[in-house]
Amino acid sequence: MPIPPEVTGEEIDPDVRQELMSLPKGLAEEVSRNLVMVAQLIDEDPEKAYGYSRVALRLASRVAAVREAAGFAAYATQKYSEALAEFRAARRMSGGVELWPVMADCERGLGRPERALAMAGEPEVQKLDKAGQVEMRLVAAGARRDLGQLDAAIVTLQSPELASGAVHPWTARLRYAYADALLAAGREQEAREWFGKALEADKDGATDASDRLAELDGVEFVDAFDESEDSENSEDSEDEDFAGGTDGVVEDDDRDGDKG
Repeated sequence: MPIPPEVTGEEIDPDVRQELMSLPKGLAEEVSRNLVMVAQLIDEDPEKAYGYSRVALRLASRVAAVREAAGFAAYATQKYSEALAEFRAARRMSGGVELWPVMADCERGLGRPERALAMAGEPEVQKLDKAGQVEMRLVAAGARRDLGQLDAAIVTLQSPELASGAVHPWTARLRYAYADALLAAGREQEAREWFGKALEADKDGATDASDRLAELDGVEFVDAFDESEDSENSEDSEDEDFAGGTDGVVEDDDRDGDKG
């Protein structure tokens, strides 16, 4: 797959570069460049990122970082069985537990929430750092919701991390998940409060908490100018003008009115 010449492979994480040192220099560079493309595209174009990950995997399947990248690319394209296999391989190679929550979420994606819940109770969870433990809690709550256990999902998310006023990279997502679970259980007022708290912590726009709040408040957002609609109206106007029907006047459709 084509790689822009400005992508050198030097952009790769130092820990990954260290792993790639086991490869011949030219091969390591080629793998690095493909991994950079995966990282750059996984959010905006996951299918293309997946393609680059397959190239890297074909070149260096015995490198844990490559298997991990392939796993995340497959996960981003909802190829959960493939992602789980890659994550398991990466974990065997590295011996770490960092991938445990996303592995559990793959089980959810495969329609096996019971397995995800079982993983949430395994000793590996205690070896995770705080961010990993929060992620595992989010996965477990999602599994409870998959099983229709809304109250249990709410209880699962109730934790010291949720109650804390400190803001961490995972705070907004935790508060958002709690608000969403409350809303699903019909506790709208509490949900609104927690969507607000999620918005306060969401400095990077990781959630759509603002949209959910607006929806609860009955606020409807509309485009001030819909190009396709305007084009259609323009064509209709021209047809009517040709037929002598409106003298070039288009009826007011309230697009310029106050929509709240």
